[in-house]
Amino acid sequence: MAVSGTITLSTRGEGDIVDITGKVQETVCLSGVKIGLCHVFVTGSTAAVTTIEYEPGVLNDLSRALSVCAPSDITYAHDSRWGDGNGRSHVKAAMVGPSLTIPIRDGALILGTWQQIVLLELDMRPRRDRHLVITIIGE
Repeated sequence: MAVSGTITLSTRGEGDIVDITGKVQETVCLSGVKIGLCHVFVTGSTAAVTTIEYEPGVLNDLSRALSVCAPSDITYAHDSRWGDGNGRSHVKAAMVGPSLTIPIRDGALILGTWQQIVLLELDMRPRRDRHLVITIIGE
């Protein structure tokens, strides 16, 4: 069996990290799949999906690490070509990646005790609507 759905949410701009674990788990429950895989994919090239412990200290550490890898005070060829200033957003999103696959057992996502699924908003716009495609495969 394969089931697909979409989660839409609003972000508050660059640096917003949204815990989507509950929404993804709800989608798994509604699917009726007891054992399988849940794939989460964010559309757009300036957002990313990963897992992390959703606690302020490590969220700040992640934001700082991404800023070191793709700082705001350097020139990006993308910005020169398009003039939108979000070259660093594309680079950060590519480094983290747009998708994640989580195993399902007994109708629940298999995550560690301190492991949550998060959406990283990396674009500079003050507000974005993001669409996450959830695909669940199993039985």
